[in-house]
Amino acid sequence: MRGFLVVLYTALALGANPALADATAAAALREGDMRKLAFHESPQPVPQAALVDLAEAPRSLDEWQGQWVVLNFWATWCAPCRHEMPALDRLAALMADEGVAVVTVATGRNPVPGIERFFDEIGMQNLPALRDPKSELARAMGVLGLPVTVILNPEGQEVARLIGDAEWDSANAQAVLRALTAGPEM
Repeated sequence: MRGFLVVLYTALALGANPALADATAAAALREGDMRKLAFHESPQPVPQAALVDLAEAPRSLDEWQGQWVVLNFWATWCAPCRHEMPALDRLAALMADEGVAVVTVATGRNPVPGIERFFDEIGMQNLPALRDPKSELARAMGVLGLPVTVILNPEGQEVARLIGDAEWDSANAQAVLRALTAGPEM
């Protein structure tokens, strides 16, 4: 009887909270690099911060409201960041039609010519090049080292975080993201 009550309680809890059900399903799929992906118990607010693009035009994460966002904090001088960036670019192409946007934010001192050169060297075609020149967003979100990638739900809240680099275009990463975007089973 006790086992039945645990199953019943879990089913009711997940059914009452679709976002938690999505995260639970996605978390169950983590393998490989995705084992480092830590899901929050509940979505966390993301602070507003002024970002700019390479032409110094103001940008905001609000531009991606309504989509799932893979938000990557990186820097030109960060070797693991440089290693994972091509996988993020491929992920952006693979999941663009599935409601997932990949957004990169160069945080701290990253000269525009260095960002442009790096994007050209590795043939970036699918990623926006945003900057957080004073690390305001990174600090407000508790980004202490690089790279850090956070997953934002369509409401713009952080639901998961991965510290370190990962193969974001792997089959496992895609399965985790598809579980999130699929929503709860009916």
